[in-house]
Amino acid sequence: MSTVTIRDIAKASGLSIGTVSRGLRNQTGLSDDTRQIVRELALRMGYDFGQLRTHKIRRIGFLLHSQHNTLPSSPFFSSVLHGAEQMCRRDGLTLSFIVAGPAEPVVDQRRVHQLDAFLCAGYFEPEILDALRQTGKPMVLVDMHRRGITSVNPDHQRGSFLATSHLLRSGRRRIALISGSPAHYSLEQRARGYRRALFEAQIQADPDLEVIAPQLGDGDAGVAAAMRSLLGMKKRPDAVVCFNDSAALVAMQLCLSEGFRIPQDIAVIGFDDITGASVAHPPLSTVRVDKEALGARGVELLLHPPGQEPQELIMPVDLIVRDSTSSND
Repeated sequence: MSTVTIRDIAKASGLSIGTVSRGLRNQTGLSDDTRQIVRELALRMGYDFGQLRTHKIRRIGFLLHSQHNTLPSSPFFSSVLHGAEQMCRRDGLTLSFIVAGPAEPVVDQRRVHQLDAFLCAGYFEPEILDALRQTGKPMVLVDMHRRGITSVNPDHQRGSFLATSHLLRSGRRRIALISGSPAHYSLEQRARGYRRALFEAQIQADPDLEVIAPQLGDGDAGVAAAMRSLLGMKKRPDAVVCFNDSAALVAMQLCLSEGFRIPQDIAVIGFDDITGASVAHPPLSTVRVDKEALGARGVELLLHPPGQEPQELIMPVDLIVRDSTSSND
C-alpha cells in the first residue's frame, strides 16, 4: 500500500498543497472549518502524521519588491540585507537575494532556489503575500505589516512624532510633510506620528501642508515636484518632515538651489539615517533606524518563531539632530 502524501490530500480536497500543509501542522492563517476538513480527510485517507517532522531551515529567500530596487531605496534595504546576511553566515545558512514584483512568478523562485523560508523586505502587494503563504513555508515581514504574518518594524510612528516634536520645540509652526503612498505601512505610520505631534502641541493640521510625492519609482523627480509645490504656497512652510532621508536630501537640495537658507528659512528632517545624511551640506537631521538589526532580527524570527500566533516586533528608533534643523531644544 502506497504512502498517502500531502499532495494526495490536496488533490482529494481541492485545496492547495500549502493550505493542506498548514492544516496538518495546525498553523495559523486558516479558518477552523478548513483546518478540520484537512485533518478529517487525512485521517480517513490513512495519512501518517509522523511525516510532519519539522524540517530545518537551510535556505532563506530575501525578497525585495522591484519598486524598492532603486537608488533612493538602496541605502536602507542594502543595510537590512547586510544584517540578514551576517545572521545567516553565523548560523551557516544560505541567503538568496531575489527582486520580486507583481509580474514575476514569485512562488516559482522557491523551487528554483530551493528555499525553506521567506524574508520579505518592504512593501508587497497582498496577492504576492497570499501566494507565498500558500506554499506553507515560514515567512517574516521586515519594514512591513500584515495581519496574520509575523513582522519586525522600526517604530515608524514614534520616530516621526520625535522628528515633528523637535521641529515644534525649535519654534517651527508651519511644518509640512512629504510622504508617499499610504498603502506602504511604514509611510502611513510615519504620517500618523507627524499628525499626533501636531495634535499634542494643539496645532491644527493643515491638509495643504501634507503632500504625497508621486510613486516611489519616479525617484527624485517626484520628491522635487512635491517640495516645489510647498515652496510655491502663498504661506510657505518653515519646516519639512520627509518620509525618508533620500527624499529629504532631494528636498534640501531643491531649497538651496531656489535660494532658501537651511535651517534659517526652512528646516528639513528625514528618517532612517542613511550614510549620506551625516555628510550632506548641511548635515541632515534624521531618525536613526538600526537597519542591520532589522534584517538580523527577521532571520531570528524565522529560525525561532515567537509562538503559534504571529507577532509584530517593534524596534526602537533615535532622534539625531544635525544642522539641517534648529538645534536649540
